[in-house]
Amino acid sequence: MGLKQDLIDAKEQSALAAGANPNDIDTSAGSAIEVEAELTKEAIVNFLLKCQFRITQLSAPVVLEDFNIGPQQGDVLPTVTSTDIPFPGGVGGAPVQFPLNGGRNGVITKTIDVNKAGGTTGVLDSTGYVYIGGDPYSQDEFDVNTLDGIRDFTTVELFKEDIEDLL
Repeated sequence: MGLKQDLIDAKEQSALAAGANPNDIDTSAGSAIEVEAELTKEAIVNFLLKCQFRITQLSAPVVLEDFNIGPQQGDVLPTVTSTDIPFPGGVGGAPVQFPLNGGRNGVITKTIDVNKAGGTTGVLDSTGYVYIGGDPYSQDEFDVNTLDGIRDFTTVELFKEDIEDLL
């Protein structure tokens, strides 16, 4: 049907409830009821277009496009050792194994540079989620790839106080 036809039907039902003769109710194109319905429909559409709706609930997956971490200081594990010869040519004794730098802050990692198309260190494979309202705690708890999921996990509302100046 549609909004305009619903308005025509409401006007017709109202006239019948007020005691009008059904044969006297004209709802044809160009009739007063049809013209009023068209104007009312346009007024409602214009009103809705001026309204500001607010997202009050949203759960959605998010795709990270780029991911870059600068050089990071790393630790050398105690199992990494060096062979030290006490005196040149090994004259003073046998080689000795010892941990490097006490196993702390002895390595700088390379920059991690990935993106969804492939960076210098690979293709970014990551997911996450964005939400408004209650935190779903995991993207496994929602699915907005179906109509039911969209209905269950998204909400848009119109707050009367936001449109007081339009009423």
